[in-house]
Amino acid sequence: MSATLLVTGASGQLGRGVINHLLDTFEVPAARIIATTRTPGNLADLAARGVTVREADFDDHASLAKAFAGADRALIISTNELAIQGKRREQQLAAVAAASKAGIGHLLYTSLPNTEPGSAVLFAPDHFDTEQAIKASGIPYTIFRNGWYDENLFMAMPQILASGQWYTSAADGAISYGARDDLAAAIAARLASDITESTTYTLTGPKAYTSAEVAALVTEVTGKPIQVVQLSDEALTEGMKASGLPEPIARLLVSFDAATRAGDLGMVTDSVETLSGRKSVPLKQFLEANRAALAG
Repeated sequence: MSATLLVTGASGQLGRGVINHLLDTFEVPAARIIATTRTPGNLADLAARGVTVREADFDDHASLAKAFAGADRALIISTNELAIQGKRREQQLAAVAAASKAGIGHLLYTSLPNTEPGSAVLFAPDHFDTEQAIKASGIPYTIFRNGWYDENLFMAMPQILASGQWYTSAADGAISYGARDDLAAAIAARLASDITESTTYTLTGPKAYTSAEVAALVTEVTGKPIQVVQLSDEALTEGMKASGLPEPIARLLVSFDAATRAGDLGMVTDSVETLSGRKSVPLKQFLEANRAALAG
């Protein structure tokens, strides 16, 4: 295969992971890889390896047109614009339009499990509309509905361990935690392939865990007990606001608990292992390897 492969958001953690796997796991020649980012200077090390680095600002349509030029297969990594409602949708639809105009032969996109109308996750419509735009473009596609990263535990776990209490409204809902690098390997494998048929994959970890089960694992690894405290969505939102979080962010975070409670994040598939050709890292092994990060 001699296709030119493009990755947006290449300075982010997932984008970096995908490119590293393209280069080191699947041995794609650097000359066939285009890494795009708003901050090209952050990718100087990739440029030094021979990767083509281009600026791509999802708010600048002209930069997108230049960024996608000459690519055969392109991975659009969903943006992290969450502060302004609808902004992420606009950005991603602009990227899909740019890919279409550039004549991309296969378009890959990182989405969210259960994006259909009715999802409790507040930004699920951004992903749903992007998926629909990709399908309407007529470009053969691969949609990756990425599950919950193990690394997301680093955001709240230091505070949870410090207080000994985990406030949640997820009830007995489970999340299929997966290591970001495992998902990156699966995505890179599909991007590097010559497969052209349109497919949607849900990428998850190897097992789903409730909050109580995660708390037990973290306690086993760190030796620090955690009491899981179940609240209503409203009470959890008010508690987050009282701790200093802006209301839009608090509501967004609580929407993930609501989605977990509804079962939207608990599905388990073997797609990561099937695509990557390697075993997924179990959550306990991940926690043991990242014990220091858990404590903040």
